[in-house]
Order: sequence, then structure tokens, then C-alpha cells
Amino acid sequence: MATLVELAPAKVNLTLAVLGRRADGYHLLDSLVVFAGIADRLTLAPGPTLSLKVRGETAEQAGPLDDNLVLKAARALAVETPGLTLGRFTLEKHLPVAAGLGGGSSDAAAALRLLARANRLARHNPKLIKVAPTVGADVPVCVDPRPRRMRGIGEALSVPLKMPKIAAVMINPGVAVPTKDVFMRLGLKPGGPVRRAAPSRALPRGLEDFVAYLAKHGNDLEPPAIEIQPVIARVLLGLRETKGCVLARMSGSGATCFGLYASPRTAAAAAKSISAAQPTWWVKATSFG
Repeated sequence: MATLVELAPAKVNLTLAVLGRRADGYHLLDSLVVFAGIADRLTLAPGPTLSLKVRGETAEQAGPLDDNLVLKAARALAVETPGLTLGRFTLEKHLPVAAGLGGGSSDAAAALRLLARANRLARHNPKLIKVAPTVGADVPVCVDPRPRRMRGIGEALSVPLKMPKIAAVMINPGVAVPTKDVFMRLGLKPGGPVRRAAPSRALPRGLEDFVAYLAKHGNDLEPPAIEIQPVIARVLLGLRETKGCVLARMSGSGATCFGLYASPRTAAAAAKSISAAQPTWWVKATSFG
């Protein structure tokens, strides 16, 4: 069988509300999730044994191979599917690691899609759906990477949502923001009161109305992440000061931030300006939607 290829796009939380904390310690979320035009690239050469090679600009950040979620996803699916064809994975890392972009989860989801193709399984096969949340809380939303509302601890997904395509700039300043530490600063007690989620409704289709909608629904993790790494505030300020930026926000639990722009040309100019001023930051012009 020929080598198969899947992209693993960056997951971006345009909004993120923390609604409470379950008795088992997991936090309950309500988030509007989209995927960016920048991605890792995963290939699979089907075969009888399982292996993984990691390369690319952010490969050194990816950690030990045995801890990689690509292998974890493959092994989990193999347990559920006796006789599953596996093979040699090659992961080209372009996304920063532990950056609030769900890079590892998106890589794992891409691995599940590749294995599904190699074994003639539908993308919505019950075994894939069962395995995805056991690999990571963000994996289910990444299996079919389209805009969605994500609730619960990541397992409750809306149908794909229609939204305007938006030009964006993404920045990671290269600092670590441990997810556990960010959530702990919220101070929510396990089993405590749960806020009500905002009602679901169709998203505004026009850019201006969509940005106005986003402005009303922020990221609850942004303030505690800034307390841990104040440089995030500098990133947000830098985005807001660029010409044409209509909204700037942190994604997920940090430290990657994004700015939204009216046109790809404006976003590209902003990315160029910020890269020149901060050459050590990871800066990419892209699009969401």
C-alpha cells in the first residue's frame, strides 16, 4: 500500500469558558474551536509493525518518542481492533509544543485518520470514537477538524459550524505554561457549583458581527496564564498595536496568542512587523475557518 498523508492542523480556542469542576477534578469547558491553516504533517507507510520518526522545526520540543500521542493513539486503536494494520509513522513538527494549540492531540487524531484509511474504516467508526478520548481530551474534536462547539471535558461536540474565513496571525513567545498550573489558579473546588453554558446558536456569518460575538465571549484562562508568564500580555499588546488587528486573544491554556485581521495582506504585514521586532518568537500568518 502506498504511503498515506494527513495534516494535523493547529487547534485554536476562539472562546473558552470554564463552567465548573467535576468531583473527579476535571474542569468543565464551553469553547468555540476552529482550526488554522498551519499544521504538522503525518505520514504512514502501512506495515506489520509500529514505529515513529519525528523531524521538523519543532521536533526537539516533542519529547520522548514513547510518550508521543501518535503511538498512544495507534496502540489504543490496535487494542480495540485485532489484526489492525499499523506501520511506520513520520511526523513533521511545525507547531510549537505545549502551546495551547492542541498539537499533540491533532497529531494523534491524524494518526487515527491514517489508520482508518489503511484499514478501510470509516472516520466515524465507533472504535475511533471510543479510542479518541482515551488518548487525550482534545483528540475527539481534532478527529474531524472543523469548527465546533466543544463542551464537557472535550467529549461533547456540536455539529460542524459555519463561520467566516478569517485572516490571522499566531504568535508563541517560546515560554512554558503548564496547563495544570493555569487551571489551579482559577481556584475551583471539585464538585463545586457549575455555571450554565451560553445557549447554542448559529454563528454570525459576517466578519464584523463575528468579531463582535467573539468580543462578548473571552478566554477564562487568559488572566491566570498571564500571571504565570507575563510575556503573554506583551504578545497580546504587540498584536493589538499592529495595523488592522480587530481582536487579539490567547488560545487554550497558552502561551500562543492570535490576532484577527480583515484581510490576508494585513495579517501578513503584521506578522512581518512582529517577526522583525521579536525574532525569537514563533510568528505565523494564517487563516481560521
